[in-house]
Amino acid sequence: MKAITMNASMRALVKSILGAMLGLFLGLMICWFTGESPIKILKILFQSAFGSGYDFGMTLFYTAPLLLTGLAVAIPFKSGLFNIGAEGQLTMGALAASAVAVVAPNVQSPVLAIALAVVFAFVGGGIWGAIPGFLKAKRGSHEVITTIMLNFIAAGVSAYFTLYVLKDPNSAQAETLLLPSVYHLKAFECFNGAPMGPLIFWLLALVVFLYFWMWHSVWGYELKAVGENEKAAGVYGISKQKIWMSSMFLAGGVAGLVGIIEVLGNSHRFKIGFSADYGFVGIAVALVARGNILGIIPSALLFGILQKGAGSLDLETDKVTRDLSYIIQGLIILGVAAEGLWTRKRK
Repeated sequence: MKAITMNASMRALVKSILGAMLGLFLGLMICWFTGESPIKILKILFQSAFGSGYDFGMTLFYTAPLLLTGLAVAIPFKSGLFNIGAEGQLTMGALAASAVAVVAPNVQSPVLAIALAVVFAFVGGGIWGAIPGFLKAKRGSHEVITTIMLNFIAAGVSAYFTLYVLKDPNSAQAETLLLPSVYHLKAFECFNGAPMGPLIFWLLALVVFLYFWMWHSVWGYELKAVGENEKAAGVYGISKQKIWMSSMFLAGGVAGLVGIIEVLGNSHRFKIGFSADYGFVGIAVALVARGNILGIIPSALLFGILQKGAGSLDLETDKVTRDLSYIIQGLIILGVAAEGLWTRKRK
């Protein structure tokens, strides 16, 4: 039975890849109608993403948060919940990581300092994700509404702490104090200044771990059981309330780790508005991957390439701007969603 389920999942992933290719093709045809060569657009995107060590490092820098926010959407989706709150969860995770570094600046060991920041980022995002999970389980509140509302609350809370509690008095920007160097993540020299280092391997390991855990643990089985049929799961003693709360806590914690990428690896402080809508783009990443945990890796890389190449389109073309990357993202999502239409027509 497990083999049949996994084969069905892989078939769905292949269909998503074909749908994504269709969306990319339609986006390139739009370029052709505007008078730009589709081959030139592809070349610009490729060179922008992989043309140098710095370009590749920045592509990974854009991809890494999307890996996490894609997971944050995909995990509770398997239990039947739609998490729209990754943006707020990553904000609270980043704020928590920055706060612990400011409050505990005298930690001597870099390993201990980074581990401390990781734990606080995970717990900060996890608590923010557990709130809508609790409201869903105990009050029946719809998670889409509560997660959207919590995005705005997270923005307000983070703004207050940044401006009135952790503010850098020597900076005119809305940002916290600079983190001590012991909390800084090192970047690879081959990336020539791009803020990405060994962290990318840890993130890939996290994706692989979650994939096997979802398939080979009791919790993963219960998660899928509730998502498939919550009433049948209840008959066999599986608590949907427990699964909803735990899956949302895990999703929020994973999203909160985006703060480690930004706060420890890039700016070394919390800045209001640091996220390039990673939480919302993560929804598209998870949809293109069809909720397949391993499928989030190529899906996040695709959207990371588009985000990295957006600026190059402004500079190197006459009739195409960075907005094309958003059009292509939308067409890719439509291409993936259109798979249901072809299945219906074939039947």
